[in-house]
Amino acid sequence: MAKRKIQIVDDEMDVARDLEQLLTGLGYEVTGIASSGSEAAALAARVPPDLILIAAALRGDFDKMASADGMRGRPKIPSVFMITDTDEESLDGTDSPHSYGYVVRPFTERELRAGIDLALCKHDAAAAVHQLEDRFFTDSIDLLCFLDFNGHFKRLNPAWERTLGFTRQELMSKPFIEFVHPDDRERTLDQNRRVRGGGQALAFENRYLCKDGSYRWFRWNASPDSAEKVIYSVARDVTESKQAEEERERLVSELRAALAEVKTLREILPICSYCKKIRDDNNYWHTVETYLSKHSLAKFSHGICPSCMATQVPPQFRE
Repeated sequence: MAKRKIQIVDDEMDVARDLEQLLTGLGYEVTGIASSGSEAAALAARVPPDLILIAAALRGDFDKMASADGMRGRPKIPSVFMITDTDEESLDGTDSPHSYGYVVRPFTERELRAGIDLALCKHDAAAAVHQLEDRFFTDSIDLLCFLDFNGHFKRLNPAWERTLGFTRQELMSKPFIEFVHPDDRERTLDQNRRVRGGGQALAFENRYLCKDGSYRWFRWNASPDSAEKVIYSVARDVTESKQAEEERERLVSELRAALAEVKTLREILPICSYCKKIRDDNNYWHTVETYLSKHSLAKFSHGICPSCMATQVPPQFRE
């Protein structure tokens, strides 16, 4: 089994050297000693450790170290603070998001190993959960994103590229609103303001630009994280269902228009048994042609059926 790599951050070099020997004797590999946050970040960029042991006196440098250029884009490295039992204030600040506990100086080999192994165990468990979340994020057929409060995408899953044709880098290079259909921008910005204010977007719909110039309809659900100043969102491409809905509405509209134009015949029609005239509601009798023309859109043309041709038309006129 490979040795776990430990980096030491302590501005007291003699103390740090003694700690290096202790860690080596416990079976760890020490990647180096740094005396400041910036130096630690540069060292971690060259030789990434599994864990950082950092003196509590330098805890103010720890957040700088986490955000330094050498650490950006790298997985978060867990840390364990080394504090003194006489300095109660050294406990303040050891609850950093990347801190996995502390050990109290002077510590025994057993206490040091326990502190390190517990921190590594907690970090490995968190990393496993994070990997599972990453797999879900990558494989999702829905469009998932993190949008910061300044209006830029911070993270997008591959479904965006498959749906719109833009690369994720292209989508993150501009404010998100530039990809929204011009007719949808005002209400989209209004919805965005409400979410940033603590609200939610539920089944919100708008259109997004594709690289080929077309637009796709998205249906959104979104919720804010005010502490991180980010909006977590999931969108589903509903273009096909919107098109089907529009087609259905068009057909319904055409049917309603056709029905409105048709004059319906209703109830039982009184018809003469001899002349076949039809009586209207005012007790007037009309020919079939006159009545139907008045009460419907039907048009008439005249001809002779085969039966009448044989019985009513003289033979000399049948040709």
